[in-house]
Amino acid sequence: MIPRLHLLTNDELLADEGLARRAAALLARGGSRLAFHLRGPRTSGRHLHDLGVALADLADASGAQLMVNDRVDVALALRRSVSGGGRSAPGVHLGGRSLPPAEARAMLGDEVLLGQSIHGEGETTGEDLDYLMVGTIYRSGSHPGREPAGPGRVERLAGAQGIPLLAVGGVTPERVGELRSAGAHGVAVIRGIWGAPDPAHALDRYLTALETDSREDLR
Repeated sequence: MIPRLHLLTNDELLADEGLARRAAALLARGGSRLAFHLRGPRTSGRHLHDLGVALADLADASGAQLMVNDRVDVALALRRSVSGGGRSAPGVHLGGRSLPPAEARAMLGDEVLLGQSIHGEGETTGEDLDYLMVGTIYRSGSHPGREPAGPGRVERLAGAQGIPLLAVGGVTPERVGELRSAGAHGVAVIRGIWGAPDPAHALDRYLTALETDSREDLR
């Protein structure tokens, strides 16, 4: 099952020496409902790998899914470093600069969770992918110059792609219901959690909103 809440990082967060400690509390709280993304375009492969090793046990203990953004090589190295002991393989999230999904899938194998970001409605199909991350839905501080597409983009893509969609860009807990109604499987967040006065409380608010809408799906 693909987690409904994806917590992203950036280069500034990855450079924080206290990230592993901060992440530990969030991983334990989110458990299998959470995917934690090591996302840092300017962060070295070595640092991404070392952080991944530090977080792998925490992710496995909680049931959370560890993801590496863009760097298939780092994900493969992590798989070698943390193999054994029942640990799950880190997933990979592809972006615009990444390998094509078919090439990434051939390198990673079928068992690895593989997703991709798209910012248009004709960019890709779901072939070789387990999910798509669709943005930018609302105005976002992470991409201030990008015009928001609105929930309609999720609704249009939900039927066309045939795989789970995650909405990203300016997503707040209050907007989760609207996005789930549009067809989103879940959401991805940076500032809404990391920028909150109490990140653990913010995480709980997103999870509660997602779980409420998930229960309504079963009625």
